[in-house]
Amino acid sequence: MRADDGGPFGRSTVKARRAVSVCFLFNGALIASFVPHIPEIKAHLALNDGQLGWLLLTMAAGAIAALPAAGWLVDRWGSRAVTLVSAGALSLAIIPPVLGLGVLATAVALGVLGACNATLDLAMNAQGILVEGVYRRPVMSSFHALFSLGGLAGAGGASVAMTAGMSAPTHVLVVAGLSLAAIGIERSALLAPEQRAVRNPILVWPPAALLGLGCLTFCALLAEGAMGDWSAVYLRDALGTTPAFAAMGFAIFSLAMALGRFAGDRLAGRLGPARLLQLSGFVAAIGLGASLLRGTASLSLVGFGLVGLGVANLIPVLFSAAGRMPGRASGTAIAAVATTGYFGFLAGPPLIGVAAEAAGLPAALGIVCVACAVVACGAPFLLASRPALAALAHDTGEASPSTTEVTHG
Repeated sequence: MRADDGGPFGRSTVKARRAVSVCFLFNGALIASFVPHIPEIKAHLALNDGQLGWLLLTMAAGAIAALPAAGWLVDRWGSRAVTLVSAGALSLAIIPPVLGLGVLATAVALGVLGACNATLDLAMNAQGILVEGVYRRPVMSSFHALFSLGGLAGAGGASVAMTAGMSAPTHVLVVAGLSLAAIGIERSALLAPEQRAVRNPILVWPPAALLGLGCLTFCALLAEGAMGDWSAVYLRDALGTTPAFAAMGFAIFSLAMALGRFAGDRLAGRLGPARLLQLSGFVAAIGLGASLLRGTASLSLVGFGLVGLGVANLIPVLFSAAGRMPGRASGTAIAAVATTGYFGFLAGPPLIGVAAEAAGLPAALGIVCVACAVVACGAPFLLASRPALAALAHDTGEASPSTTEVTHG
């Protein structure tokens, strides 16, 4: 086998890439299997848009609370162990929120779901950086593409389940079982880091370079999260579509993200990261803005697709840069950027919900357009003003100090 096909570890590295791919795929499928049931949760609990926004806030709050500890755990115990535990926990965590246990119980369940999802997100990205370091070429966007394909499969499966009359608990239970089986099959193929920053504190103020990345990640995750939380609600309540059609909004978004991410590594090499982020932000902002102004169901699907294309490579580029920041352990570096970025999820649900109460949901979703425009305008300035962010150039010829030595277990 050629080195560029499997790296110096040959077949074991290829297996590791497959295992990380499975984690990204099922992470997307799990979340997308839950998301289309949000309108059902809203109806069952008799919530308005503003109340739903505050309820969804608990999911983001759980993620924010978990991320600093997750970064420390990755650097202390290794991303392989944390990936396996959090993937199993997330598989089970999608079940309680759809059981209709009341507002308080649902809020707690959403908080646990957010914590599990954020921990897996961080750990599997750290695994992806390990694999990318061994391959010595960009592969991160391809992992995130599989997350989007998982989102497509999960949303599509939810649409089929709803059409067939399957209950929400039964549907998510089936998806959870499939995820647990896949994780069990691939568990031994993940890579384990040799070096771990065991003395790093759990909470630490990130340096300016990571804060800059975090600000862009904030906007990117606000846009991505809004599509998950509000796309089905917008199509079903604002435009009056059927539940099955509403579920397809997130499916189109996920498909477009997958297509954009499969091309992301090549685009980053050709355009450069700054230009890629700039172009991506404008595509998302203009596409969604035009569809909201027209206000038709079919054009809204097109708009959601353009948002998917636009935000596709924002997180892969930004997380990859954070994980290779010189002098920073990958777990805590990704955690610093992700924690700042996840405040986009924290601010997004209530912000859009409150704005929807005041001006209507179509106008409120204009916040997503603004966030994408900020990424487009801010990325070139950030790169030009901070030479330390040269890591964004996707130069995987030199891995970060925390990921240069790996063994296959």
